[in-house]
Amino acid sequence: MVVLNRIYTRTGDDGTTALGSGERRPKYDLRIAAYGTVDETNAAIGIARLHLAGAPELDGMLGLIQNDLFDLGADLAVPQREGKAERLRMLSSQVERLERDIDRLNAPLAPLTSFVLPGGTPAAAHLHLARTICRRAERIMVELAAKPEEPVSDAAIQYMNRLSDFLFVASRAANHNGAGDVLWVPGRNR
Repeated sequence: MVVLNRIYTRTGDDGTTALGSGERRPKYDLRIAAYGTVDETNAAIGIARLHLAGAPELDGMLGLIQNDLFDLGADLAVPQREGKAERLRMLSSQVERLERDIDRLNAPLAPLTSFVLPGGTPAAAHLHLARTICRRAERIMVELAAKPEEPVSDAAIQYMNRLSDFLFVASRAANHNGAGDVLWVPGRNR
Protein backbone atom coordinates (compact mmCIF):
# COMPACT_ATOMS: atom_id res chain seq x y z
CA MET A 1 0.00 0.00 0.00
CA VAL A 2 1.18 3.49 -0.82
CA VAL A 3 0.78 6.16 1.87
CA LEU A 4 1.35 9.77 0.86
CA ASN A 5 0.75 12.08 3.78
CA ARG A 6 3.53 14.53 3.05
CA ILE A 7 3.51 15.97 -0.45
CA TYR A 8 6.65 18.08 -0.42
CA THR A 9 9.97 16.81 0.91
CA ARG A 10 12.42 19.43 -0.38
CA THR A 11 14.77 16.59 -1.40
CA GLY A 12 14.39 17.53 -5.06
CA ASP A 13 15.39 21.12 -4.58
CA ASP A 14 18.91 20.23 -5.71
CA GLY A 15 17.65 19.04 -9.13
CA THR A 16 17.63 15.34 -8.30
CA THR A 17 14.89 12.83 -7.61
CA ALA A 18 14.82 9.36 -6.11
CA LEU A 19 14.07 6.18 -7.99
CA GLY A 20 11.99 3.55 -6.23
CA SER A 21 15.27 1.89 -5.26
CA GLY A 22 16.32 5.01 -3.34
CA GLU A 23 19.05 5.86 -5.86
CA ARG A 24 19.11 9.58 -6.68
CA ARG A 25 19.23 10.74 -10.28
CA PRO A 26 19.19 14.15 -11.99
CA LYS A 27 15.68 15.18 -12.94
CA TYR A 28 16.77 15.26 -16.60
CA ASP A 29 17.87 11.59 -16.45
CA LEU A 30 16.49 9.43 -19.26
CA ARG A 31 14.81 7.02 -16.83
CA ILE A 32 13.02 9.93 -15.14
CA ALA A 33 11.99 11.21 -18.59
CA ALA A 34 10.64 7.76 -19.46
CA TYR A 35 8.32 7.38 -16.51
CA GLY A 36 7.46 11.08 -16.54
CA THR A 37 6.26 10.74 -20.13
CA VAL A 38 4.29 7.62 -19.21
CA ASP A 39 2.63 9.83 -16.57
CA GLU A 40 1.86 12.45 -19.25
CA THR A 41 0.22 9.71 -21.33
CA ASN A 42 -1.91 8.78 -18.34
CA ALA A 43 -2.98 12.40 -17.78
CA ALA A 44 -3.96 12.79 -21.44
CA ILE A 45 -6.06 9.62 -21.21
CA GLY A 46 -7.75 11.07 -18.13
CA ILE A 47 -8.78 14.12 -20.14
CA ALA A 48 -10.10 11.95 -22.98
CA ARG A 49 -12.21 10.00 -20.49
CA LEU A 50 -14.06 13.19 -19.55
CA HIS A 51 -15.69 13.01 -22.98
CA LEU A 52 -16.73 9.34 -22.91
CA ALA A 53 -19.91 9.39 -20.82
CA GLY A 54 -21.76 7.74 -23.72
CA ALA A 55 -19.12 5.04 -24.25
CA PRO A 56 -18.89 3.04 -21.00
CA GLU A 57 -17.05 0.06 -22.55
CA LEU A 58 -14.29 2.26 -23.97
CA ASP A 59 -14.16 4.29 -20.75
CA GLY A 60 -13.74 1.06 -18.77
CA MET A 61 -10.89 -0.08 -21.01
CA LEU A 62 -9.16 3.26 -20.51
CA GLY A 63 -9.61 3.00 -16.74
CA LEU A 64 -7.73 -0.32 -16.78
CA ILE A 65 -5.03 1.24 -18.94
CA GLN A 66 -4.59 4.13 -16.51
CA ASN A 67 -3.94 1.63 -13.72
CA ASP A 68 -1.52 -0.28 -15.98
CA LEU A 69 0.37 2.94 -16.63
CA PHE A 70 0.95 3.36 -12.90
CA ASP A 71 2.28 -0.23 -12.88
CA LEU A 72 4.54 0.71 -15.78
CA GLY A 73 5.80 3.80 -13.97
CA ALA A 74 6.59 1.65 -10.94
CA ASP A 75 8.41 -0.83 -13.19
CA LEU A 76 10.54 1.94 -14.70
CA ALA A 77 11.19 3.59 -11.32
CA VAL A 78 13.00 0.48 -10.02
CA PRO A 79 15.54 -0.77 -12.57
CA GLN A 80 15.96 -4.55 -12.67
CA ARG A 81 19.29 -5.54 -11.15
CA GLU A 82 20.90 -8.95 -10.78
CA GLY A 83 20.47 -10.39 -7.31
CA LYS A 84 17.86 -7.83 -6.26
CA ALA A 85 14.36 -8.76 -5.14
CA GLU A 86 11.78 -8.23 -7.85
CA ARG A 87 9.37 -5.34 -7.65
CA LEU A 88 6.22 -4.67 -9.61
CA ARG A 89 6.84 -5.49 -13.28
CA MET A 90 4.72 -5.29 -16.40
CA LEU A 91 3.40 -8.64 -17.56
CA SER A 92 2.77 -10.09 -21.00
CA SER A 93 -0.84 -10.66 -19.90
CA GLN A 94 -1.31 -6.86 -19.80
CA VAL A 95 -0.06 -6.64 -23.39
CA GLU A 96 -2.37 -9.49 -24.41
CA ARG A 97 -5.39 -7.76 -22.84
CA LEU A 98 -4.60 -4.64 -24.88
CA GLU A 99 -4.44 -6.75 -28.04
CA ARG A 100 -7.87 -8.28 -27.30
CA ASP A 101 -9.31 -4.81 -26.67
CA ILE A 102 -7.81 -3.48 -29.93
CA ASP A 103 -9.41 -6.36 -31.82
CA ARG A 104 -12.78 -5.76 -30.13
CA LEU A 105 -12.75 -2.02 -30.94
CA ASN A 106 -11.42 -2.50 -34.46
CA ALA A 107 -13.96 -5.16 -35.54
CA PRO A 108 -16.82 -2.75 -36.45
CA LEU A 109 -14.55 -0.16 -38.10
CA ALA A 110 -14.39 0.21 -41.86
CA PRO A 111 -10.91 -0.17 -43.37
CA LEU A 112 -9.07 3.11 -43.84
CA THR A 113 -8.43 4.56 -47.28
CA SER A 114 -6.18 7.35 -45.99
CA PHE A 115 -4.35 8.45 -42.87
CA VAL A 116 -6.51 9.97 -40.15
CA LEU A 117 -5.93 13.55 -39.02
CA PRO A 118 -6.29 14.10 -35.27
CA GLY A 119 -9.75 15.49 -34.66
CA GLY A 120 -13.41 14.67 -34.89
CA THR A 121 -15.09 14.42 -31.51
CA PRO A 122 -13.44 15.89 -28.41
CA ALA A 123 -12.80 12.36 -27.10
CA ALA A 124 -11.14 11.33 -30.37
CA ALA A 125 -8.96 14.43 -30.48
CA HIS A 126 -7.77 13.85 -26.91
CA LEU A 127 -7.12 10.16 -27.64
CA HIS A 128 -4.95 11.22 -30.60
CA LEU A 129 -3.01 13.53 -28.29
CA ALA A 130 -2.58 10.67 -25.79
CA ARG A 131 -1.35 8.48 -28.67
CA THR A 132 1.37 10.95 -29.64
CA ILE A 133 2.52 11.30 -26.03
CA CYS A 134 2.52 7.51 -25.74
CA ARG A 135 4.75 7.24 -28.82
CA ARG A 136 7.17 9.73 -27.26
CA ALA A 137 7.25 7.68 -24.05
CA GLU A 138 7.96 4.56 -26.09
CA ARG A 139 10.85 6.27 -27.93
CA ILE A 140 12.38 7.36 -24.62
CA MET A 141 11.98 3.86 -23.16
CA VAL A 142 13.65 2.28 -26.21
CA GLU A 143 16.52 4.78 -25.97
CA LEU A 144 16.86 3.97 -22.27
CA ALA A 145 16.81 0.21 -22.94
CA ALA A 146 19.63 0.62 -25.49
CA LYS A 147 21.96 1.49 -22.62
CA PRO A 148 23.40 -1.75 -21.18
CA GLU A 149 23.27 -0.41 -17.61
CA GLU A 150 19.61 0.70 -17.93
CA PRO A 151 17.36 -2.37 -18.24
CA VAL A 152 13.76 -1.96 -19.37
CA SER A 153 11.53 -5.00 -19.54
CA ASP A 154 10.37 -6.28 -22.90
CA ALA A 155 6.78 -6.30 -21.61
CA ALA A 156 7.01 -2.59 -20.74
CA ILE A 157 8.15 -1.63 -24.23
CA GLN A 158 5.61 -3.96 -25.85
CA TYR A 159 2.86 -2.46 -23.72
CA MET A 160 3.59 1.08 -24.88
CA ASN A 161 3.81 -0.06 -28.49
CA ARG A 162 0.38 -1.73 -28.25
CA LEU A 163 -1.04 1.18 -26.28
CA SER A 164 -0.37 3.62 -29.11
CA ASP A 165 -2.19 1.21 -31.46
CA PHE A 166 -5.04 0.94 -28.96
CA LEU A 167 -5.31 4.72 -28.67
CA PHE A 168 -5.49 5.05 -32.46
CA VAL A 169 -8.27 2.48 -32.73
CA ALA A 170 -10.01 3.99 -29.68
CA SER A 171 -9.96 7.42 -31.35
CA ARG A 172 -11.73 5.94 -34.36
CA ALA A 173 -14.25 4.24 -32.07
CA ALA A 174 -14.84 7.58 -30.35
CA ASN A 175 -15.39 9.14 -33.79
CA HIS A 176 -18.68 7.28 -34.22
CA ASN A 177 -16.86 4.06 -35.18
CA GLY A 178 -14.87 5.85 -37.87
CA ALA A 179 -17.77 7.74 -39.47
CA GLY A 180 -16.45 10.99 -37.99
CA ASP A 181 -12.79 10.41 -38.87
CA VAL A 182 -11.06 13.36 -40.50
CA LEU A 183 -9.05 11.91 -43.38
CA TRP A 184 -5.82 13.31 -44.78
CA VAL A 185 -6.08 14.49 -48.38
CA PRO A 186 -2.52 14.47 -49.81
CA GLY A 187 -1.59 17.72 -51.55
CA ARG A 188 -4.96 19.31 -50.81
CA ASN A 189 -3.58 22.79 -50.20
CA ARG A 190 -1.21 23.07 -53.17
